[in-house]
Amino acid sequence: MNSLDWTVLISYFGVMVLIGVWSHKRVDTVGDYFTAGGRMPWWLSGISHHMSGYSAVMFTGYAGIAYQYGITSYVTWSFPIAVGIAIGAKAFAPRLNRLRSRLHVASPLEYLKARYNLPTQQALAWSGVLLKIVDVGAKWAAIATLLSVFTGVSLNQGILITGAVTAVYCTVGGLWADALTELGQFIIQLCAGIAMFVAVLGEIGGFSGLWTVWDDLPANHTHPTTGPFTLTFLLAYLFIKTFEYNGGMWNQAQRYMATGSAREATRSARLSSLLWAFWPLVLFFPMWVAPLLVKARKPDASDSYALLTEQLLPHGLLGLVIVGFFSHTMAMCSSDANAIAAVFTRDIAPAVSAKARGWSQRAGLIAARWTTLGFLALSMSVATQVNSPAFKDIITIVIKWVAGLMGPIAIPFMLGLLRWWRRSGPVAALVSWACGLFAFWLVNYGMDGVSTQIQIVTPLSTSLVLYTLLGWLHSEETPERNAVLDKINDDDDGEGTASAAALVPQAAAAAAAQPLTAADTVTATGTSVETASPDDSPAASPAASPVEAGKSTAGATD
Repeated sequence: MNSLDWTVLISYFGVMVLIGVWSHKRVDTVGDYFTAGGRMPWWLSGISHHMSGYSAVMFTGYAGIAYQYGITSYVTWSFPIAVGIAIGAKAFAPRLNRLRSRLHVASPLEYLKARYNLPTQQALAWSGVLLKIVDVGAKWAAIATLLSVFTGVSLNQGILITGAVTAVYCTVGGLWADALTELGQFIIQLCAGIAMFVAVLGEIGGFSGLWTVWDDLPANHTHPTTGPFTLTFLLAYLFIKTFEYNGGMWNQAQRYMATGSAREATRSARLSSLLWAFWPLVLFFPMWVAPLLVKARKPDASDSYALLTEQLLPHGLLGLVIVGFFSHTMAMCSSDANAIAAVFTRDIAPAVSAKARGWSQRAGLIAARWTTLGFLALSMSVATQVNSPAFKDIITIVIKWVAGLMGPIAIPFMLGLLRWWRRSGPVAALVSWACGLFAFWLVNYGMDGVSTQIQIVTPLSTSLVLYTLLGWLHSEETPERNAVLDKINDDDDGEGTASAAALVPQAAAAAAAQPLTAADTVTATGTSVETASPDDSPAASPAASPVEAGKSTAGATD
């Protein structure tokens, strides 16, 4: 890198910070901080959903897979994600939006207290937070690895630089800052990806190289499934990513919750699905032909894309591509930080602290921002250990740990939204969660010789089977829980829903500002919700969120 590349990189960091400062003006409530007050346009939500779904791991770990195995990197990674999101566009996106527009929650997990009970909510919240610390730590390490290749800075210095810049804009501006920076990052990545694509075409004989270059590459480069990435792996990955990218890891759920209506959430999901289907083809092509242009130095070829950019691009464009690397990781990490802050301040803190249950608007926002900083600091600490024997390497964490452990957390959260699983209650949720975690340990550390696809699919499959089976054998269906499901699943998303969305920052501001309390009770009347107690005013007590529709005045609380 020369001074021009450094100018591009520093300018990028500066713009991200300025966007965060500007977004600060749009954040008045906790609902604004975590769900953009339900005012985010569907197209911005869709781009944000896409950008928050992958990081610099694509340019390190998956670049290595593309270098060694060819098109299977697309077929077994981004393609199943595109299909999974398309499935979720109708199954999950509108229901997640109704959590905010009808139940007025600010955290994806907030509804679980009424859908199941407090212990279930806490189990999923704590385990998900711990998993995300490791997940985001791997992503900091990935971007720091790239920064080290280009600039020579150490891994720890790279982690500190990228983490500090991300902390500034996402802490100040909340979800608005995340989405707006992700829009800017998408535009940057679009320019950088096209620049790299054109540069590679110039090296392989122009446009005709798109179909002639394959004769010069290894034979397995054109196999959809090859090496360890088998058809079984593809199906397992599709199964897992359908849950993960439709809200199972929480940050994508926030994008759907932030739109104005369930219909707009569906449009957001479809846009993200299309981007996943087509844009990675442009990014992957240079990685597929990289064996003809560079020789990877690392055994896993994770440095191949970085070496390719150094060789092919002039200064200035090189800086732009480096900024593109940063954009993906910073987008994902900032969105994860916002999701974790939502879960901690809305779900965990109120359960362990009476003071947290009485937070004012200002106190809630301060807590949210401090939680964001704390999460980023912890994940950055983990990133410094990513190559230790406990974690092994970046791609192992992303594929094995995250894909494997996500399932037991996502199953009760995601399937709890659907009427088909209305018989499954707290026992089914907790047993499926605990046994799924045990299954992860068993196939990864308790047994030898287990294939990768079995390792990643077993925990989710175990949780799915137990959650479904226990629901049918031991029904925990109640009128209160059905009332919650009715509000989530009612398809009447006309002007009523849009009106509810518009009222979130006003009439529901107090509900979004305060955590749920077991004493809060409401009465479900059709598609409307009435607070049972006239004393439940924002000034008098912690707000009675409409999620407590699951707590009928005639029924008992869990």
